[in-house]
Amino acid sequence: MRVSEGQVTVTVPEQADAGRGENVFFNPVQELNRDLTVATLRAYREREERAESYLDATAASGVRGVRAAADGWETTLCDIDEEAVDLCERNLERNGLAASVRHADASVLMHTDTFDVVDIDPFGTPMPFADAAVKGTRNLLCVTATDTAPLCGAHFESGVRTYSTVPRNTEYHAEMGLRVLLSAMVRTAARYDIAARPILSHATRHYARTYLEFDRGAKVANDCIDELGHVYHCQECLWRDHERGLLADAPDECPECGQHLQTAGPIWLGRTCEPAFARSVAEFVTDDMGTADDARDLLETLATELDTPTHYDQHRLCKRWGRGADAMDEFLQTLRDAGYEATRTHFGGTTFKSDADVAQMREAVET
Repeated sequence: MRVSEGQVTVTVPEQADAGRGENVFFNPVQELNRDLTVATLRAYREREERAESYLDATAASGVRGVRAAADGWETTLCDIDEEAVDLCERNLERNGLAASVRHADASVLMHTDTFDVVDIDPFGTPMPFADAAVKGTRNLLCVTATDTAPLCGAHFESGVRTYSTVPRNTEYHAEMGLRVLLSAMVRTAARYDIAARPILSHATRHYARTYLEFDRGAKVANDCIDELGHVYHCQECLWRDHERGLLADAPDECPECGQHLQTAGPIWLGRTCEPAFARSVAEFVTDDMGTADDARDLLETLATELDTPTHYDQHRLCKRWGRGADAMDEFLQTLRDAGYEATRTHFGGTTFKSDADVAQMREAVET
């Protein structure tokens, strides 16, 4: 079947099972991901004028790479599947575009060639490609993970094996997954004396996506490692705290209710987005994108989201407190009136971030 996205029209397999065609994978639900990718590439080219080459490392139908080529990038599309390679070539030809199509193992290609921008968007975890992707990237590494259950701790053993960290399944599970992914990628890059700093990240519709800008040198790589740490979380009263460092030193019990604390980490505790860059990406979202309105709304929320390592769900808190939930704007204003910072998050309609702890929030809303 044919699909139109942005400036291009491509042929993709019939989607019989969650985006998986007979042999070649295509996920229509990830159109927002791809629209944001195009806008991010446009904004990044303004930020780094020397960035010219782009690798779609796990191309499948090639829609992401074809859209990059339509935007003027020196594009390479790579896939190990021969049918996918043929489909990429036909989709480029259909749109009158020139690009290099490689029938190869993406990891082998990235160990031998380098690109200004590398995009890893596999089915499942990106970690089998992580080392090669770091080696093959000059400036910007774009990474998607769709294995959300291991990332957020719902499949605990798989998460530990895959990401070499301890994930926990909490009410802020989407953010947990994003920060687990960032931790794994930052640690991978640091092994090569590369600082990988997220300039845009989001967790949307059962996947996590991040754009990591590279800086080279042992000192800056160490600075990134210093942004890793642990979260201590109480499942009973929802109190939590965090501290930087690769060694966990959790309190013996929850300081609010005395219950046992869960420890997650090491996860990324630093910024997941640069607000100014998120706003610049929004300027490059165009009306020919099928998810333009959603993309602009998401980017605005990302640009204003408070920089704290976890978020809260008002409904979950109010249930614990035995009271009804307020309208979100009213609830957030109550916290602000009490002297705390509070913002909505992109993780859900009733989620928010605040520098108040659970006890301070309860006091503010019940006063």
